Amino acid sequence: MSYTTVPGLATKYLVKVAGTGAAQINKGSTGTLHATGVVQESGKKFWSTKDPGQKPFTCKYGVGQLIKGWDMGCIGMKLGEVRELIIPGKEGYGRDGFPAWGIPADATLVFTLECLSIQ
Repeated sequence: MSYTTVPGLATKYLVKVAGTGAAQINKGSTGTLHATGVVQESGKKFWSTKDPGQKPFTCKYGVGQLIKGWDMGCIGMKLGEVRELIIPGKEGYGRDGFPAWGIPADATLVFTLECLSIQ
């Protein structure tokens, strides 16, 4: 298995479980995903929709509502697909990091995403 680079970015992804059907996340699509995020350098999990009290995450993709690597790294996901994204700091939270979640400046983020629905 090898990683694919997202066009125009340094973010990479690996399809861990193939999705099904013709529907896929396109620019402007709304998708609902399970997501778990880890800081690559420390191995520390900073967020998961599977944790108690959390819910799957829904947003519009490819329109700038998320950090760039995630926003564009989900394009093409199909229903049921599990994808791992590796997002370098400049396409994540950058020089500011996200201290409230324990994400340091320029941290590389690893997200495991599962596509639950596409609208």
